[in-house]
Amino acid sequence: MMAAAVAGRGRLGQEGRASLCSFLLGASVAALPLLLGSSPSLLSAPGLRGRLALALHVAGVNAALLLIYPRPLYKIAVRACFLGFAFGCGLLLSTGRSAWRHFGWYMCSLSLFHYSEYLVTAINNPRSLSLDSFLLNHSFEYNLAALSSWVEFTLEKLFFPDMKQITWLSTVGLLMVIFGDCLRKAAMLTAGSNFNHIVQNEKSDTHTLVTSGVYGWFRHPSYVGWFYWSIGTQVLLCNPICVVGYALASWRFFRERIEEEEITLIHFFGEEYLEYKRKVPSGLPFIKGVKLEL
Repeated sequence: MMAAAVAGRGRLGQEGRASLCSFLLGASVAALPLLLGSSPSLLSAPGLRGRLALALHVAGVNAALLLIYPRPLYKIAVRACFLGFAFGCGLLLSTGRSAWRHFGWYMCSLSLFHYSEYLVTAINNPRSLSLDSFLLNHSFEYNLAALSSWVEFTLEKLFFPDMKQITWLSTVGLLMVIFGDCLRKAAMLTAGSNFNHIVQNEKSDTHTLVTSGVYGWFRHPSYVGWFYWSIGTQVLLCNPICVVGYALASWRFFRERIEEEEITLIHFFGEEYLEYKRKVPSGLPFIKGVKLEL
């Protein structure tokens, strides 16, 4: 995620194309109501018809992926398809009259975030592309935070249902999510082929310091985007406990990550980066970065 880039981005390769086709195939679950002649609230409707249709869709899509792709590509395709399926189910919840409508917004936001991480990496830096590029196994803490938000939403919806129907607040959260994800993806595209989900400790001959575009606004726009995206997901869900928890945990994580990364950037670019650091803020509240001078 370092602010360095190199000219010449790779076109979408075999892995990227397989992931895109699989994501769209999974998302096609959103078309089931049209095929069945039922309402969009397929997931929350009573009876077995909708659930049986979903089960058959999953089984059919998985069988198709197994037939189409060899095992290495299948591992990519099944993850992308899962994210597409989650996105499609989120659309079904969002467009129906279900009380889970706002959770549908969340499902769309979460699945699209993780899939677009892989897709943009496939476009920008295919050499660093791996299954980890989906960020589905980012860390134990990240997965625990997600699980905590689902538990909080479910319990509060059960005991305080009106609390989860504050549409204006969920809309604010959705706007935060859209802003954060767009900013992060803009940072990835601006940084180009040098963007990497892992902090690089060795400088290659092609590394150059990027100070244009969104990097002219913030030194760490990808972290700024992720920070507000993560908090936005909990505002969207109207999860007061997780809003506070996510804000504190994300702030601490990015403070430590930025300090670690800037030590490397100063080592790479010296005075050039220090000058950039003096002119452009980190973008995150109360985080100034590493206090290290040449």
